[in-house]
Amino acid sequence: MKKLKIILGITIAVIGLGIAAFASGFVYTVDETMQVVITQFGKPVGKPITEAGLHFKTPFIQQAHYFEKRLLDWDGDPNKIPTKDKKYIWVDTTARWKIVDALKFLQSVTNEKGAYGRLDDIINSAIRDVITNHLLVEAVRDSNHILDTETEGDDVIVIDEALERIEIGREQLEDGILIKAKVIAPQYGIEIIDVRIKRINYVEDVRNKVYDRMIAERKRAAEKYRSEGQGKSAEIQGQTAKELKQITSDAYRQAQIITGKADAEAVSIYAGAYTQNPDFYTFLKTLETYGQTIDENSTVIMTTDSDYYKYFKSKDSSR
Repeated sequence: MKKLKIILGITIAVIGLGIAAFASGFVYTVDETMQVVITQFGKPVGKPITEAGLHFKTPFIQQAHYFEKRLLDWDGDPNKIPTKDKKYIWVDTTARWKIVDALKFLQSVTNEKGAYGRLDDIINSAIRDVITNHLLVEAVRDSNHILDTETEGDDVIVIDEALERIEIGREQLEDGILIKAKVIAPQYGIEIIDVRIKRINYVEDVRNKVYDRMIAERKRAAEKYRSEGQGKSAEIQGQTAKELKQITSDAYRQAQIITGKADAEAVSIYAGAYTQNPDFYTFLKTLETYGQTIDENSTVIMTTDSDYYKYFKSKDSSR
């Protein structure tokens, strides 16, 4: 009896596992971040499943292939590429992409590993086409803004401070690469979202030339700023001199006006004094004149008929 129970338990367990296996064969789950293509004997059946939840398929003969709906990263290897002006540089790029047609993706590249191989060809080819058709300075500048500098070991990350006007910069080159890559990618069920140049390194044989150019450009920039500073200084000095001259002229004119008014007032006072007592006025003016011309060390000889002496004579007579 006990042995029969054991056999019955094993039988039930086997049947349960069989049912579970059978159920798993016709039920599959789709996550929100995934999309599924069903194949039957290796051939796609129906459209890709993009809605999350439980779905059904024919067990044993149908298979579910899962693909990402989220953005994926592509990180390429650095490539040595010549620019339009024959300068060799190492270009290191990265990109973001996504699967927009899972069925076409499965049929053309099978899986993500196959997709990365295709992306290597597509993006690297676009990078080479764009870089070889532009000057070095356009690849290492963001229009007229100098890109940040960076150093990694013995590699010198590109910097350039050309002062000439640059209409095309790294951003425009990245846009050009993206446009070229977007043309080919859809045939694999892929959409390339963006392409970014992470780093550009000079090769060894142009590094010294780059250093020389950097030094020359910095000297030229310094001379330019120095010249602008001197011009500004001269402008400020000229303006200051002009303002000082104007202030001095205004002050002199004001002083002359005040002096004129004072002289007129003095003349008026003198005239009033003379009108009231001409003899006393004449006496004061005589004293003032001698006071201005004779000091304590002077010796004066006067005749009895001089204007100054007549006042003393008049005084003596009154006594």
